[in-house]
Amino acid sequence: MKVAINFRIQDGPWGGGNRFVTALVDALTSRGDTVVHALRDRNIDIILLMDPRWRHPSVTFTPGAILRYLLFRNPRALVVHRINECDERKNTRHMNSLLRRANYCADHTVFVGSWLKNLPLWQGEAKARCSVITNGADARIFNPRGWQPWSGQGALKLVTHHWGGNWMKGFDIYMRLDEMLGESDWKERIEFTYIGNLPQGVTFRNVRYVPPLDGEVLATELRSHHAYLTASINEPGGNHQNEGALCGLPLLYRSSGCLPEYCEGFGVAFDEVDFEDRLRQLIEQYAGLATAMSAYPHTAARTCTNYVALFDELVKSRDQIFASRHLWRNPWLLLRNQTPF
Repeated sequence: MKVAINFRIQDGPWGGGNRFVTALVDALTSRGDTVVHALRDRNIDIILLMDPRWRHPSVTFTPGAILRYLLFRNPRALVVHRINECDERKNTRHMNSLLRRANYCADHTVFVGSWLKNLPLWQGEAKARCSVITNGADARIFNPRGWQPWSGQGALKLVTHHWGGNWMKGFDIYMRLDEMLGESDWKERIEFTYIGNLPQGVTFRNVRYVPPLDGEVLATELRSHHAYLTASINEPGGNHQNEGALCGLPLLYRSSGCLPEYCEGFGVAFDEVDFEDRLRQLIEQYAGLATAMSAYPHTAARTCTNYVALFDELVKSRDQIFASRHLWRNPWLLLRNQTPF
């Protein structure tokens, strides 16, 4: 099988999408499949559309190029569109329309979380031919080897990390925690480290800040803490909580977006009203939660196994899919995908 992915792998810390593609390429090539990142070959079986944004530095071809490939070079290639974004995530006003337009070329849509699939945007044709495959982190890197759980003595060390420096990654809570660390009730009980990019103008007074890390260096830093905090709002299907959890860290997670789907049973959920109470609950229940973390399921191996199985199933059904596909069903959308705006 030959798979074309419209995403070029970048070196260094580059976000969850980069790590996902790296893991998927490894999974495909290890079983003898071929992976390319361009639409030059005429014998491509599966095209994976990761990102429709033509100006993104990692994007190698666009939805418009996919449609031209299907029309003029290889009509029997099958297109899978992985959805891991939405306007709700960052309070933007363009992403949903861009994703919906790009989805015109897809034979099958994969959502990285059920919350994302259930947005009103996707109630229709795309939802009728879709699946949910949750993200996972590389357990070869993110694992609890060498990690020491909190003994109950001294400060509980919390950590979070984000590649995207958007306020909705949870900075209302992170800034609140920065203030709490200056209060007598908390400053001896907890510590907090933020790893990653910050919104413009944001600085911490009491939080330890570490610039973006990746791979083994990131895993080592995570394992130097006791518990993982994610306060992200409307997260479509993040990978950061997976990396923390696979290192053994119990989760303190916001009840928003995909996070309950990924985190339930492996930590304590909170909202903006009860954050301090839920933090106390995490402290009280820490020992039991730490024991449960060895069963955390969201690994890259499982994610990639599910994608490869989907690709195999689609190839087996190629004739049926090809017969029911009508690329000219909406000429306006087909042509609209040829423009980059």
